[in-house]
Amino acid sequence: MKRAFDPFLPALGVIGLIALWYLAVWRQIVDPVLLPSPVDTFQAMYKGMAGGRLGFDFIKTVERTILSTVIAAAIAIPLGIFLGASERLYRSVEFVIDFFRSTPASAMFPLFLVLFGVGNETKISVAAFGAALVILFNVAYGVMNARKTRLLAAKVMGASRLQVLTGVVLLESMPQTFIGLRNGVSLALVIVVVAEMFIGSTDGLGHRVFEAQQLFNMSDMYAAIFAAGALGYGLNLLFLLIERYFVHWSGK
Repeated sequence: MKRAFDPFLPALGVIGLIALWYLAVWRQIVDPVLLPSPVDTFQAMYKGMAGGRLGFDFIKTVERTILSTVIAAAIAIPLGIFLGASERLYRSVEFVIDFFRSTPASAMFPLFLVLFGVGNETKISVAAFGAALVILFNVAYGVMNARKTRLLAAKVMGASRLQVLTGVVLLESMPQTFIGLRNGVSLALVIVVVAEMFIGSTDGLGHRVFEAQQLFNMSDMYAAIFAAGALGYGLNLLFLLIERYFVHWSGK
């Protein structure tokens, strides 16, 4: 019986959050002007997604996030494999990678504005930059931490360096690569939304949140925030499902 209810456990947190939200509105713990009811918020979200501006902004943010992640993966995965194949080479550039990976992406906005100007290119490039560093780090460590026993077994059986790389190292690094991709797409979304708030945007979820806040339209603001949260959760879940399909042998 306990196991039968396991799939419904995540819903308990959602129900609890909505109940607390209703309680806060009912008891006016927070000013009702600042915290609309869940009904008003979800109605605004439904209307905005069904035929309003929110649906268009949602699609624009998805496009920027996916494009920046694809660009980051196209650059970081081959580079991570190349660096990870030689641990000494990776150690020589590890400080540079960790330094920029630890630098807040928002601090890079002025640099990318100078390079690309105000427009989509800046938002996509700065998000790709941040995501690429996360993916690169995970891919390189995945390659370096490939299980030695399988590498030795392949070499003993006469496999060439190319066969070892493609048949053993790449497969061994895939779980860590997908971790990097999931973290990368989440970071790309965060950077894109922040960039949409502050880098001359006329669309996107970040712009929608900022504009609704400026107009004091709290229902629309919360609706856009929840849409961004749902997008982040959906992208993470999508990459997790892809990982389970393509890397079903992980840990075996």
